[in-house]
Formats: sequence, C-alpha cells, structure tokens
Amino acid sequence: MQGFVADIEQLTLENSNFRKVLYTGKNLQLVLMTLQPGEDIGEEKHDDRDQFFRVEQGYGEIMIDGHRSEVKADDAMIVPAGAMHNVINRGDQPLRLYTLYGPPEHREGTVHVTKDDAEKQEEHFDGRTTEQFDQLSN
Repeated sequence: MQGFVADIEQLTLENSNFRKVLYTGKNLQLVLMTLQPGEDIGEEKHDDRDQFFRVEQGYGEIMIDGHRSEVKADDAMIVPAGAMHNVINRGDQPLRLYTLYGPPEHREGTVHVTKDDAEKQEEHFDGRTTEQFDQLSN
C-alpha cells in the first residue's frame, strides 16, 4: 500500500472543483472543496461519521447545530457525528478547504465540478478504497 503523501495546501489552493476526492481509506477519506462567493455546502448531517475541515484560503462561516462561527484561512473545524452543519462562503473570493470524513462519505474518484453537479449525482461510499481502485485500473 502507498497511502497518501502530498502538499495538501498546494492541492487545496489549486482546486477549483466543488468537491474532489483525493484519497479513500477503509476508515478515513480526504476531500478537497471550493465554495464560490455566496455558495454553501448545503445543510447536512452525518449520523455515523465525524468530519474535520481546514480552510486554506478565504473567509466564511460554519454552522454546527445552530452555533455560528466565522472561519478563515488556517482555521480548523470538527463536526461530530449527528450534528447538523453547513459551511458558507461569506467572502468575495473562493473559499478553499479540505475535509476528512471518518469513515468515508463519497465514492472513490468522485469529482463534482459544481455544487449543482453534486446535487444531481447522489453517491455515497461503496466500500472501495483508493488502493483497491488503483489495483483495478492497473
């Protein structure tokens, strides 16, 4: 197994996709996200998984079970399983962040260019990890 090793800050700053799965392990998943000005992730709740966010660029807010906190570059947030949450870009530039789900939330290889794409494509983790996916494509 190779795991994942890369400059996460650079990858996050270069990402223009609403959502891009970078690595999926059995118990953890790394996903890049970019929210355009005024855009949000969409209110959601994951009953069976915790979620970590880190902002690399931009300004916004996170709502966790009705509690609002401003967020900016270098801020980290943890959303416990079962908490209703949303991340909103309140700035005039893209809000670039990455998130870790434990366990994974999305299918390996998922790329949603826009939020609209994400809303149209209902997909969830199907058990396939990056390492398994890579073995199938070789």
